[in-house]
Amino acid sequence: MIEIKQVTTPKQLKQFVTFPFALYKDCEYWVPPLIKEELETMDASKNPVFKNAEATYYIAYKDGKAAGRIAAIVNHLEIEEQQKKKMRFGWFDVIDDIEVTKALLEKVYEKGREHNLEYVEGPVGFSNMEKAGILTRGYDEMNTMITWYHYPYYAQHFEQLGFEKQATWVEFKMSIPPSIKEKVAKFSGLVKKRYNLSVIRFKNKKEILPYVDSMFDLLNKTYNTLQTFVPIQQYQIDYYKEKYFGFIHPDYITCIKDENGKLIAFSVVMPSFSKALKKANGKLFPIGWYHILQAQKKNDLAAFYLIGIDPEYQGKGVTAIIFEEMQHLFNAKGIETVETNPELIENTAVQLLWKDYDPQQHKERSTFRKGL
Repeated sequence: MIEIKQVTTPKQLKQFVTFPFALYKDCEYWVPPLIKEELETMDASKNPVFKNAEATYYIAYKDGKAAGRIAAIVNHLEIEEQQKKKMRFGWFDVIDDIEVTKALLEKVYEKGREHNLEYVEGPVGFSNMEKAGILTRGYDEMNTMITWYHYPYYAQHFEQLGFEKQATWVEFKMSIPPSIKEKVAKFSGLVKKRYNLSVIRFKNKKEILPYVDSMFDLLNKTYNTLQTFVPIQQYQIDYYKEKYFGFIHPDYITCIKDENGKLIAFSVVMPSFSKALKKANGKLFPIGWYHILQAQKKNDLAAFYLIGIDPEYQGKGVTAIIFEEMQHLFNAKGIETVETNPELIENTAVQLLWKDYDPQQHKERSTFRKGL
């Protein structure tokens, strides 16, 4: 017997958040989120995204035991300003039982029809700044802290239920050479001179703060033509600034300014926290923080998280400056391998950034869509 219950109490919300810990307990590749952060993300009183979005959470039970979860999400900004009649769903996890998947999705359909929407798509977050996509390739790779991991049967369930792939993201891994490539260093110098550009270096986190809003403004400009784009609001910027700031070391941020001091490009790289989060198992205390700090200090794997370039400077070789800075950093820190963040498969401009480093695609993920 399958029963779907709506989450209405803090106890149920914690069960919703912790369900994957049981589902993936024997999976060596699943990286758990921090439970406290997940709870705060889903709390309308703490996450400002709910100024323009709403969510209903459901847990599936089979024979009295938790068997799946799903969040039904309405993003009013997307629907009203962008005229996308989309019913979102996310935080989807389920046992290998297509009937449970079907029952959970029925709740999403109901919400979509209540709001007169035309189709459902997921898994996605409340906005485009959160995790997205069902893993369809790379099941033997650990996920990063900004992606979900899924078993192979997830995608199979959606295909069997008549869903079609909508957006697809690819991820790459590349080896870092022991010294800067002459071609990159030379081109970086030429671009700096031609456009009067210079690198901003930070000694501490406090020095970064004045540039954070400009970074998100560049993100809006960089990605506003992509299919999944929803403009990043100021309240979201403030929220993400607080949420992720503790993980970012100043050394791993590269900012480039023009001759007038205007920010025209930036990148954010972080040491990989996947293994540290695996050891923390959802909790920073008592020893989770230790593993996070160790990952910051000593790590041979890093991940590109964000990169933004003013459209006026796209295609002009600015990335050579970023890579020169990153190369020196990686060599100094002992970083041997770098993963990219998920990139939309049609975003060839971003994928071309890595061409000099022999990138190898190792993961792929997609959202799935179905008409209502």
